[in-house]
Parts: sequence; structure tokens; C-alpha cells
Amino acid sequence: MTATDIPNATAGTLYVVATPIGNLDDISARALRILGEVALIAAEDTRHSLRLLQHFGIDTPLAACHEHNEREEGGRFLATLQAGSDVALISDAGTPLISDPGYHLVRQARRAGVRVVPVPGACALIAALSAAGLASDRFVFEGFLPARQAARLTRLEALREEARTMIFYEAPHRIVECLADLQAVFGGTRQAVLGRELTKTFETLKGLPLAELRQWVEADANQQRGECVVLVEGWQAPEGEDAVDAQALRVLDLLLDELPLKRAAALAAQITGVRKNLLYQLALERKAG
Repeated sequence: MTATDIPNATAGTLYVVATPIGNLDDISARALRILGEVALIAAEDTRHSLRLLQHFGIDTPLAACHEHNEREEGGRFLATLQAGSDVALISDAGTPLISDPGYHLVRQARRAGVRVVPVPGACALIAALSAAGLASDRFVFEGFLPARQAARLTRLEALREEARTMIFYEAPHRIVECLADLQAVFGGTRQAVLGRELTKTFETLKGLPLAELRQWVEADANQQRGECVVLVEGWQAPEGEDAVDAQALRVLDLLLDELPLKRAAALAAQITGVRKNLLYQLALERKAG
């Protein structure tokens, strides 16, 4: 057994509680019950979360747990848990740890044998994916791209041939730059969706090829405000002639002029490294043409 598998029978439970990303009606009855029952709530921003709790008439004490103090303050929450009291972890909106603080506290708790229980609910990336109309059977969440363009382009280049739907978070003041870089790396025809201010009054879900989506956002300052989720369809391997570069096609054509079709395709495959079956199919089409 590892340290995380050994339960501390006397410890309390750490609940990882999702809160609304905009519409307060999206909070679950279970989340409200747990927030009202625990001894302490670890919140990303206590002032922000206090408004949420006051709205629902919850008076549980709050303590800050954010990216700047999470490692140091984790001991305080662990002490409460190890004394037998329950603690709830929340972020400003959505599910904790998803591009939000909480990872270090959850890890410390598990290492100490504290039971960690998820209380699921709103999550911007899942909400956007569910309504985007892009492939959702396989996807990858990349979180926030680097703020600096050079680093952002390097990250995107590594994803150029990612076949899964890609999901990014982006700050509103960088959304135009982000879309421009996505277009530069993935091409202007790649389908994408912008999810903005999800579940809120001015919610946007706009799907267009990347070049058109960038132009649309660039032309409307209102689309450059609020929380943004960008989804991009995955790379699809080219088929037919598009899968073979011009040099390989030139080699095939030269060999077809001198050799039988099957032999020409086999020899072209040895020379170029392109699959023989693909070159054979292309040879058939070129002869027929």
C-alpha cells in the first residue's frame, strides 16, 4: 500500500466542491448541504465566495486557499481535518483544480490518509464541449496557453497534429492574439468554437473556421470580454494525393512511364517511404486519368 491508500480513520473528509461558473441556479443541492455542514471552507477568494454563501444563507467560516499561499496554508487545513472535522475546498467558479488552486491541498490530504470526496458540478470546459458540436469522444484540455507569443506558438506547434479536440482557456485581453496564433499554426480552415461567458446573461457559443472566427471576434469588442473557452477540432491525416508530397508524386510518375503499375508503386514506396498501398491506389487513379 502507498501512503495515499492508508486511511486515517479519525480524520475528517476533504470535499472538493464545484460551484457555479455564472448562473447560481447551477449549484447542486448536495453542494449546498455540504457547504453548510463542514467546519471550514477553503476558498480561492474569500470575498468572492462570501457573496455566494450569503446568497444561499450559509455562514460556515472561510479561509483563503489560493495559488500564493496554498503550500504554506495547507497545514492549517490538514490540522482541521486530522482533528476530525470536515473541510470543503472551493474555487471562485467551477470545479477546483481545473486551472484553479487546490492541487497541493488535495495531494497533502491524500498523503496524510485523509478521505477526499468530489462533489461534481459546473466546469467551463465540459459545458463548452457539450454544446460545441465538435468531436467529444476524445479530447485534450490544455488550460491557459502561455502569455508570451513565442512560448504560445511553441506550445501550439507541439499540438499541430493532435487528433483529439483541443480545449483552451484564454484571458479576454489575449483572445484575439490567441485566435491569430491558432490560425497561424493550425490553418484558417480548421473548425473552432468560442465559448464566452458561459451560463451568464451574454453567453456566446460561436463556431466558425479559425480565420473567420478571429475576424468575427476582432470586429466586435463585446466578444473580447469575459471568460473564454476556445475549442479547436483535431488534426485529420490527409488522404489521397494530399497525403503524398509533390516529390513523391514526381517519383511515382517517372516510374509509371517506364515500369508496370505494380512495380512502379513498389519501387516508389522504397524510394520515398510512402506506403505502397497508397502509392498503388494513386497509380491506378493516375493511369485511369
